[in-house]
Parts: sequence; structure tokens; C-alpha cells
Amino acid sequence: MKHCLPILLLSCCTAFAADFQAGVAKVKITPPTPFWMSGYSSRTNQSMGVFQDLWARALALSDPQGHRVVIVTCDLIGLHHCVSDDVFARAKKQFKLNRSDVLLCCSHSHSGPVVGLNLNVMFDFSAEDKQRVLEYSARLTDNLVNVMGDALNDLAPAKLATGHGSAGFAANRRQRVGDKVTFGVNPAGPVDHDVPVLKVTSPDGKLRTILFGYACHNTTIGGKGDRLPDFYKIHGDYAGQAEAELERLHPGATAMFTILCGADQNPEPRGSLDFAVEHGKALAIEVERVLGADLRPVHPPIRTAFQSIQLDFAAHTRQTFEEELKKAGDAKKPNKFLRRRAEMMLAAYDQNHPIRQTPYPVQAIRLGNDLTMIALGGEVVVDYQLRCKREFPNANLMTIGYANDVMCYIPSLRILKEGGYEADFSMVYYGQPGPFAENVEETVIKAIHQVLEKVGEGK
Repeated sequence: MKHCLPILLLSCCTAFAADFQAGVAKVKITPPTPFWMSGYSSRTNQSMGVFQDLWARALALSDPQGHRVVIVTCDLIGLHHCVSDDVFARAKKQFKLNRSDVLLCCSHSHSGPVVGLNLNVMFDFSAEDKQRVLEYSARLTDNLVNVMGDALNDLAPAKLATGHGSAGFAANRRQRVGDKVTFGVNPAGPVDHDVPVLKVTSPDGKLRTILFGYACHNTTIGGKGDRLPDFYKIHGDYAGQAEAELERLHPGATAMFTILCGADQNPEPRGSLDFAVEHGKALAIEVERVLGADLRPVHPPIRTAFQSIQLDFAAHTRQTFEEELKKAGDAKKPNKFLRRRAEMMLAAYDQNHPIRQTPYPVQAIRLGNDLTMIALGGEVVVDYQLRCKREFPNANLMTIGYANDVMCYIPSLRILKEGGYEADFSMVYYGQPGPFAENVEETVIKAIHQVLEKVGEGK
């Protein structure tokens, strides 16, 4: 019996050493009011108060080998690279985190503030408005860096587990009417109702963090013109409601939502705050069910990879935008958004630097052999999420969209050929020449395979 205690202690230490360290933090990022809101081109006024505060939340993880990763979720429309690049640079300098070790996610709420240069063609700001947006973006950058530091300072032993649920309120919004694709409800269109969940607890089982995702636009409430009444109060929409409900159910825990590849998906029904509450509670109830189920333990190590690739736009000439400028000035049907985009593109031609490509971030985070996150920039359509599941059937995937830099929509080849908002006119609001060249899907998929190979997925 003398030798049992040392052997027992050794085995316990070995098991304990196999676990993660986790830290979590949150910071309020609600803008001052009144403030210009982003997401709907039909808005003509600034925000008129706050219905729900917005938050940035950070989860830091470290494995026994000292590899760290920090995941940040924000209740925002999206981050322009003018914000995220600064965050990455400061994270490298202050925390010694490599680019692949930081993931910035957004909920894509359309009831939040303008952020940096995101969707800049939607707005024709006064000098004062522009200054306020710049000031908010600078504070946001500070907040994102600080919340990462707070999470890293909070590292403590943790257990991780993962599971999946399903929520049914996302509907494909690409409806064919005659020879055109427009907004509507397409029951036959592709969807993915998957709700991936990552549960983080202390060794004694106390819940610390819930990271969950869903592939659906965060647009239950919003702007007039898309079947929605005007809404001019700051709000996190269904995602913010789900986070708030989970944190109510688990005092002291932090709930982190990240939107998946839901660029062509809308919540249904929609059009009122009541529906946002309803969808948020439905999502929270499903996450709660998953938390109580038999989850898959997640083991070290942490492996990360990152690539910045170039996506090609379809061929265009100066004449393309000269004609667009004329069309935008039609006295019977003027279009200020087309005019602004055309002026931007012509200015690029004047400088002998017409826009032919856009940088595109692709990232992978793999936790042992148990969970792999694919993080894609831009507004990514659900085809990519479904294709990743087909091409990596043995991987437990969370395919995140709107990650790190939201520069425009990312259509699949199918959607590019069908046309419609996601393929074409959305590019106007983002100030991109668009549409993409037909190699867009294969270029993105190739990069996904490359980053997954680097983290050992699929081998």
C-alpha cells in the first residue's frame, strides 16, 4: 500500500496536465447615442437610444505546451481591416500572439453602429459624423485589445467539451421571381440549421463560457424596405437575445455568439422585436439542451494556421464605371449608391490602380482531434459551410463567416451564376467593383484545404 499514493498522485497529475487553461472577459462596446447605425441602406436617421447593450467577449485558451489562442466575439455588423489589422498588430506586440492565434468574430447585428470603413458607400457623412465614427472605432480597437489581455490574465485550469444542436428559424432568402433572384423565402434553398457549441468549465464543473454559432443573418429587426419596419435603437437582435438569455440562466458565465456562413439566410418570421426575442430564446434553449447532453471531451493540443489570399474580381474597364455613373444620374431614377461606387472606381482608375482583387483571410483553429474551427472573412453563403462538411466528413467543424475582415459578400459559383443581391448589387454598398470572377469558390476552398492541412485536419 505504500506505493499506491505516489502512483495515484502521478496519474492524477498526468490527467490534470492534459487539460487546458482558459480565461474569459467581456467589455461593453455600446456606441454613444445618437449614432449612425449600419446594415440597412434605407435608414435616414441616427440611433434613438439603446434597447440592449452590445458587448465584446474574449475566450483565451492555452495548452500544456504553451500554445495560446484568443477568440473574440462582438455584437457588431462586422470589422473592417482598418480595425482588425490594428488589433492583430497590437496583440503581437503586447501579448506575443501570432496572427493565426487571434480570431475576431462578429454577430452581424444590423442594429449596431457603423464600424470604421465597413459598408462605407452606404453613408455620406458630414465631417462631424466621420470624426465620431473614427473615434468610436479607435475606442473599439482599444477595447478589443484590452479584453484580450483581460482574458489572458484570467487563465485558469479548464475542461472543454463540444456538441451540436439544431435551430429551425433560418430560411434561405434567395427567391426566384421570373428571371431574377430577389429577397424572399425559398423553402427549397440550401440551409444548415446546425448549432455547434463549445462548453468551457472549471475542473469542478462550474460553467465559465459557452461559445456557440448559427448560420443566419442577424436581421430580425431593422430597416424599412426589406419587409421590416424602421428600428432606430441599438440592439443585438436574435444573437444578443440568445447571449443575454444564456447569461441569465448561468450567472457568472459568459455566452459568446459567432455567426456562421449565413449570408443568404434570414430569420423567419421577422419584422419585429418580438420575433428577435422569440428566435433568441429558441436558440438559447437549444444551446442549453446541448450543454446538458453527453458532450464530446475536447483535448489539447491547440494548432492554428492562417493565410491571406487574393480573390479576383470579374474583368472591368473604365468604361464600365463611366456607364454606371451615367445610370446612377438618371433623372427619373437616381441612385446615390451607384454614383458613390462609380466615383470610387473611377478615382482608382485615375490613380492607375484599378481594383482587380481583394485580400481574403482564411484561418483554422484545431483543438486536439475534437473540434476544428474554420474562419472565413466576408459575408459567406451557406454553400461553403455545407461543402466543408462534405469534404471533411470525419471532422467536427464549426465554419465561421464574417471573421477578421468583412470586405463584401462571398458567393459560391452557383450563386454567382444565378445572380441576385449576394452575387452583385451588395458589392456596391461595400465599394467593391464586383462581381467576383468565377474562380472565387475554388480559390477559397483551396485555401481552406491548405490551412486545415497545416493544423493536421484531414490527414
